[in-house]
Amino acid sequence: MLAALSIRDIVLIEKLDLALAEGLTVLTGETGAGKSILLDAVSLALGGRGDGALVRHGQTKGQVTLTFDLPLDHPAHAMLAAAELPDEGPLVIRRIQMADGRTRASINEEAVSVQTLRLIGASLVELHGQHDDRAMVDPASHRQLLDAFGGLGAEAIAVGDLWRRWRVAQEEAQAERDRLEAAARDADFIRHAVEELTALAPEPGEEASLSERRTAMMRSEKIAADLDEALDAVSGGSSPVPSLAAAVRRLERRAGEAQDLVRPAVEAIDQALDALETARLHLEAARADADFEPRELERIEERLFGLRAAARKYHASADDLPTVAARYIADLERLDRSAATLARLEAAVAEAGAAYGMAAEALSRGRHAAAAVLDAAVGAELPPLKLERAAFITRVTSDPSAAGPGGHDQVEFWVRTNPGTRPGALMKVASGGELARFLLALKVVLADRGSAPTLIFDEIDTGVGGAVADAIGQRLGRLADRVQVLCVTHAPQVAARARNHLLIAKASLADPAELDAPVTTRVAALTAATRREEIARMLAGATVTAEARAAADRLLKAAR
Repeated sequence: MLAALSIRDIVLIEKLDLALAEGLTVLTGETGAGKSILLDAVSLALGGRGDGALVRHGQTKGQVTLTFDLPLDHPAHAMLAAAELPDEGPLVIRRIQMADGRTRASINEEAVSVQTLRLIGASLVELHGQHDDRAMVDPASHRQLLDAFGGLGAEAIAVGDLWRRWRVAQEEAQAERDRLEAAARDADFIRHAVEELTALAPEPGEEASLSERRTAMMRSEKIAADLDEALDAVSGGSSPVPSLAAAVRRLERRAGEAQDLVRPAVEAIDQALDALETARLHLEAARADADFEPRELERIEERLFGLRAAARKYHASADDLPTVAARYIADLERLDRSAATLARLEAAVAEAGAAYGMAAEALSRGRHAAAAVLDAAVGAELPPLKLERAAFITRVTSDPSAAGPGGHDQVEFWVRTNPGTRPGALMKVASGGELARFLLALKVVLADRGSAPTLIFDEIDTGVGGAVADAIGQRLGRLADRVQVLCVTHAPQVAARARNHLLIAKASLADPAELDAPVTTRVAALTAATRREEIARMLAGATVTAEARAAADRLLKAAR
């Protein structure tokens, strides 16, 4: 419930701190005393439209603070958690209105957007009057209200879950259908790509490995040519070894004739031959190490050309070709099994759709049944409110082709104010006074089913007589047995039914004799005696008579 209301510098209110209680609380006072200011302040705090004109004259800002005591199971706790807002102790909403039109909002001292403020505020307080925006008048809320009345909340949640499951199945089937259609358009290319890449059989890192091998072989090719030339010079056709060997043999045959003369030359040539042989052995070893196979180099170059050509063709790097091949193979496999996959997904769509349809149809039957009960319950409240010739109609329109997460029903509250007239939407057909009484009857029936814990009624008794006002008071009292009710009223019959009575009055901040003396709105809780006097004033007007006080006593006694 709303435990406290604090206002600073809003219109005529300089400073106001109210502690509020359970049950029915009425706010009374002379016209112009500032009752509507209180409601404007509460509306501002709950996310209503800001206006710099609300700030008290001469001040730079005004402020409204609402403090709520909530049960542990109240939906606001989940909303706070979803918004990552603190949730310890009382819930405190604050709205600051700047004189330049800007506003700031906070919940539990954490800054929030106006949208968050409105969402959470709507779960805490409902404002009902003749001209303000009311949730119960908005057709968008009527289906939820009917579900709450009929105890269909769990069924509605289940229908929403089945709807989302159906939508997911439809999206998966459509995505598969789109993929298959795209694959079918490119089927020839995909098959060619699979054949080509399968034959090519690229491997990760293959291009770099082949490039290194090619570079090494080309380097070896150049070295091998030089080694071959040197080897030919040492041991080939142009080698001096045969000539030197023949010369040594001739000199050795002459050695007996001139030993001392020939021996040094023979030894020198033998050393040269040994050196050439050593050089030949080194050259042959080097040539063996510089292994070069022209056919191998040609094979490597052809492989590199094939890899790089495929990379350009498929817009990928050579290292990514295995991934590209796997993707095309998967596309081809998907294309080959398309009928089975699509059939399975479409079967899932049909199954989810059937489950949703059955649940939505059951929910629709429940709504039609609940609508009849709701109409009867609201209808029973209308005669005492002098709407005995009127009818309340919960119009449930079912259209399976217009299915959605809330089922396939559109729900709207209609009324017929007189027999023989055409029924129509609640907001369009009922006059201001009738609308307020219709809403009160509906609220009495729905009070413990989906209602906010605090209801505020703004002069819903305007323009009605004593009997109707008393009926309104009785119903407000019944409402207050289940939720907290605050009511701004001019009807003494309503005021007499209250558990708590607040008097709103203007007070001067300076000498009242001064024409321009500033005034402020004050609110005082009435005692039993002062309450009797206020109800007598409401009955009699400016001059309170003994008869008025006696009538006030009768009203208070009857209310007790």
